[in-house]
Amino acid sequence: MKRLRTGLKSNCQTFPSQERAKRQKRGASSFALTPSKDWGNLPHHVIQQIFQHLSLVDRARASSVCRCWNDVFHTPDLWRRFEFELNQPATSYLRSTHPDLIQQIIKRHAQHLQYVSFKVDSCTESAEAACDILSQLVNCTIKTLGLISTARPSFMDVSQAHFVSALTVVFVNSKSLSSIKIDDTPVDDPSLKVLVANNSDTLKLLKMSSCPHVSPAGILCVADQCHGLRELALNYHLLSDELLLALSSEKHVHLEHLRIDVVSENPGQTHFHTIKRSSWEALIRHSPKVNIVMYFFLYEEEFEPFFCEETPVTHLYFGRAVSKEMLGRIGLNCPRLVELVVCANGLEPLDEELIRIAERCKSLTAIGLGECEVTCSGFVEFVKMCGGRLTQLSIMEEVLIPDSSYNMEQIHSEVSKHLGRMWFPDMMPTW
Repeated sequence: MKRLRTGLKSNCQTFPSQERAKRQKRGASSFALTPSKDWGNLPHHVIQQIFQHLSLVDRARASSVCRCWNDVFHTPDLWRRFEFELNQPATSYLRSTHPDLIQQIIKRHAQHLQYVSFKVDSCTESAEAACDILSQLVNCTIKTLGLISTARPSFMDVSQAHFVSALTVVFVNSKSLSSIKIDDTPVDDPSLKVLVANNSDTLKLLKMSSCPHVSPAGILCVADQCHGLRELALNYHLLSDELLLALSSEKHVHLEHLRIDVVSENPGQTHFHTIKRSSWEALIRHSPKVNIVMYFFLYEEEFEPFFCEETPVTHLYFGRAVSKEMLGRIGLNCPRLVELVVCANGLEPLDEELIRIAERCKSLTAIGLGECEVTCSGFVEFVKMCGGRLTQLSIMEEVLIPDSSYNMEQIHSEVSKHLGRMWFPDMMPTW
């Protein structure tokens, strides 16, 4: 009897494990035999999701697995966004889009391209290759176009007739362009008129800084006709009272971003005009939330026309030395200022100027100081006046001058107290 109970107990212990083994074996065989579990028979939308997370090279390799995957590789949705990288092996270490792939895209996917950018190195040959590709996009429906020079502006070395002809092909055939970035290119007024004639209802963003062949009349034509324009980037010589008034018309949507590059390569040889205060005021009445960003690369003697009257700039960046007088004017006449970056000033402390900016610029939330000088007491007073609204405070350690009130060991704790968070001066520029 005892032996029988032991035998039954043994059988009861071994039976479940044997059943599990059998079930696992059956499951494995059924997986191997079921066609739906075969990788080649995965649903197209699943493979497409996988492909969207792969680089172009990996996607191309995966497409050689089977015919199904190759079909998915050519799905239009996977070709709506593409960046052509054009580099010369002799002068660039960057990888370039293979010529065979470029031809395949033009032949099979030109009509699917919607978000296109060209990234070229410093060689004229690369920029010319980009123009050749643009000339072949005759059946495209591009929505965004970006021409990017990774080094010096190589598009400027291309024949203007060649560049304009290629760009016009896209402007004429797309008819739905909403975003165009063509900085440092030989685009001109007639090509902008073609852009307006075919894409005036859809254009929302236009970035065209450092385009010497465009006149104030050319950019005014864009503002007059493209009433949906929300972002505009241009050089200061294209800015005019007429342009600001056109952007302020009742037909025009609220402008969101206006970026202005103020650049001088030859000191004393560039004349900078003055924009009327009434023109700025008209823009702010129409678009009260607009961000006006100005990048200055001037010599000290060239700042005379700027900020003599109230100017609604929100973001200011000075890439070269700027005088104490200029910073004082900013404190008086830039009440909408949100961010200020000064790369260099001189050897005179900026205490008074910073305190004036803190008093008058109530929206200031970010400041960066490079090769400048500020006493520790003056800096603490500035931070105390601004308080916790300073979300970004980037000050080089050598900017701060210890005085009788604070030394370098005390400054970080005092500033941290007024900011409401831990703060230390920077060891190197962060902007």
